[in-house]
Amino acid sequence: MSKVHVQTRINGEGVEFLCEPRQSLLEVLRDDLGLTGSKEGCNNGNCGACNVLLNGRLVNACLVLGVEVQGEEVTTIEGIASPEGLHPLQQKFLEHAALQCGICTPGFIVASKALLEKNPHPTEGQVRHWLAGNLCRCTGYDKIVRAVLDASTVKKGKK
Repeated sequence: MSKVHVQTRINGEGVEFLCEPRQSLLEVLRDDLGLTGSKEGCNNGNCGACNVLLNGRLVNACLVLGVEVQGEEVTTIEGIASPEGLHPLQQKFLEHAALQCGICTPGFIVASKALLEKNPHPTEGQVRHWLAGNLCRCTGYDKIVRAVLDASTVKKGKK
C-alpha cells in the first residue's frame, strides 16, 4: 500500500509525515511521531484515552485517519503545558489526586480543556456530562470532576 504525504500542525509546530491511508491518527501520533501521551484504550472511540483537539474540537484520535489532518491543527496532551509550566488543569489534577495509573489521564485533561474553552465556568453536572465519553478504572470520577471545577476558577494567565 502506498503512503500519503501529510503536512499539518501538531502542538503549534509544522509537521510532515508519511502514513498509509488506513492508519489512524492515534497510530501516527504514537508509532510514527513518538507522541505517546495519547493512549490506546479501546481503539473504537468509547474510552476517550486518545482524545486530541482537531482545530479546537475534541475528537478520538483512534477514529480519525492520519490523512484527515492534512492542513489541520492538532493538539495532543504534549501540547497542553507551556514552557512556563503546567496548564492549570494539569496542576489541579495533581492537587486533587485525580490520576492513578495514567492511562485515562491525558484524555481527561484534553477533554476538560475543550470543555473549559467552550464553557469557562461549567456546573458539576455539565462537567460530568461532558466527560461521560471518558472512562477511568482507577481514580473514580469525583476527584476528576473536582479538579476540573477547581481549574475553572483559575483566572486565565495565572497558575
